[in-house]
Amino acid sequence: MRIATFNLESLDLPPKADVPLEERAGLLRPQLERLEADILCLQEVNGQHRKGAAFRTLDALDTLLEGTRYASYQRASTTGPGGQGVADVHNLVTLSRWPIEDSREIRHSIAPPLSYRTLTSLPPAERATTIGFERPILLCDVRAHGLSLTVLNVHFRAPLATPIPGQKEAPFVWKTISGWAEGYFLSAWKRSAQALEARMTVDSLLDADSAKAIVVAGDFNAEDHETPLKILVGAEEDTGNGRLAARSLVVLDRSLAADRRYSTLHHGRPQMLDHVLVSRSLLARFRAIEVHNETLNDELVGFGKTRHAGESYHAPLVAEFSPD
Repeated sequence: MRIATFNLESLDLPPKADVPLEERAGLLRPQLERLEADILCLQEVNGQHRKGAAFRTLDALDTLLEGTRYASYQRASTTGPGGQGVADVHNLVTLSRWPIEDSREIRHSIAPPLSYRTLTSLPPAERATTIGFERPILLCDVRAHGLSLTVLNVHFRAPLATPIPGQKEAPFVWKTISGWAEGYFLSAWKRSAQALEARMTVDSLLDADSAKAIVVAGDFNAEDHETPLKILVGAEEDTGNGRLAARSLVVLDRSLAADRRYSTLHHGRPQMLDHVLVSRSLLARFRAIEVHNETLNDELVGFGKTRHAGESYHAPLVAEFSPD
């Protein structure tokens, strides 16, 4: 049993896509096929609007998957406004060789939006506004080899500062350091709050079944030592309570060699931002994990030197488990 995660980096069709999908597919399809995944968690799958259609669909993804093993897989995805169709950008999609018995989105069902009055807005903010998550968590219940498996597909907020009214000169140019700092703080809050919502979802599943097989996979936009991962893992050394150790999650990419443990490159610095975490009961079936980062390009250098990127700046991961 192989479970994989891959951030496809804004998969789309022209005119929104700079690179024709046919060209991107020539790069992405071999990566997808190499994963040989039975369950595949995808991030940043954009939705397309067909002329005359009421809702957006996943035409770009359908085209990418043509001729691959995943074309016939069962599918669950996050939805658009009002729960209709899909969103225009950054949908989560989970594909499964086995039946998806149930799926649901989790966004502010546990962690409420932040009511916050910005400190550096220009002109000054008169009242608090609601600040929420851009993306939900996609939860799927899958029946695999007789195993009842719950998969949480996640994409947490990127470490880019949230816009503050009146504080931007251009998309990546701020007027003041304080304005940038407040925006960066808000993004950090979103990322940590999403991790809290995921952690509390895991706890609710374990409350119902202490031996529940759980996978949390996706783009966490955080490395192992950072706050979102610490919140999700719930390690004994942090809780100070050995009786809770069985409820902590295990970061599987810790078993990778140190020089191979990275899923992105940023200005020459390798970073492991994509992860597969599992519950202790599923750890017994864990056999190996791979990160396919051989063709990975430096995202910062790429943005500066590459006119249009065809590949993803994230490497896919795949974890292998014994079926019984």
